[in-house]
Amino acid sequence: MGDPTGVSVRSYCVGLTAVIYASDYLNKLTGERIERECKKQLDSGCRALIINFSDTELINSIGVSILLGIIDIAQKNGAPLVFSDVNNQTAELFEMLGLTRHVIMARNEEEALATLNGFSQSRTTAH
Repeated sequence: MGDPTGVSVRSYCVGLTAVIYASDYLNKLTGERIERECKKQLDSGCRALIINFSDTELINSIGVSILLGIIDIAQKNGAPLVFSDVNNQTAELFEMLGLTRHVIMARNEEEALATLNGFSQSRTTAH
C-alpha cells in the first residue's frame, strides 16, 4: 500500500536510535506519517527516537496533538524522545504548551545523538 500521498518520511537508524525528519508543515497528514514511522522504528527494536525539525516551519494544532501522542508512545516504550533542530518560534510554542517537559531538546542532530549516547550509558551503568 505505502503512503497514499506517495511521500515517505525520511529516517535512519544509528545503533538503537531512530532519527526521523519532520516535514516543512506538520499537520494531520504529515504528523500521522511521523507517528507511524516512530511506531515502526520502536517495533523494529529502536530504543530511542530523535525527531529532527530542521525543515519544519509550521505546526498546526493537530500536528501538536499528534506530537503529544508520539510522546505518549515513547514513554510507554521507555524510549527517550529528543526534538532536534527546532526553530525559535516552534521552541516557544513547545515550551508554552508544555511539550518540553516530556522531551529532550537538542540544538542539532549531533547534540541529540550525543545526549542519547550519554543517556544510554548512564542507564546501563546504573544496574
